[in-house]
Amino acid sequence: MEAAGVGTPALWIGFTAFVLLALLLDLGLFHRHSRTVSIKEATLSSMIWVALALLFNAGVYHYLGHQRGLEFFTGYLIELALSVDNLFVFLIIFSYFHVPGHLRHRVLFWGILGAMLMRIIFIVAGTTLLGLFNWLDYVFGARRRRSIRR
Repeated sequence: MEAAGVGTPALWIGFTAFVLLALLLDLGLFHRHSRTVSIKEATLSSMIWVALALLFNAGVYHYLGHQRGLEFFTGYLIELALSVDNLFVFLIIFSYFHVPGHLRHRVLFWGILGAMLMRIIFIVAGTTLLGLFNWLDYVFGARRRRSIRR
């Protein structure tokens, strides 16, 4: 069973709703009160998030085919590997600013949420500007294929 593509509104709405629900559960239910997260709890939490990603990957594989499933899995592994260096950066920042252990999850959560929001704002602004001003393609070094009509 293969879907037409990944750009359908239903898929994006469902994905966005799932991510927002997961974020609300994480901060609103599981980390409602500030406390220090133990190694055991952090490991279990990480395993749950990885399991959810693999479950999502199974859905991508089932509905969008082998190639898309492999692409998602490869991208996920690359992002997971690249995120390890962020842990060291966070550790240095938390140590430098003497962020107490019980506040680190909340600071990290809001920092990541802020980064996601800024990324969305810049993507929307950039695509809007590129759509309005074609000459910006040259400024950003973007290449677009243009069909030649004969």
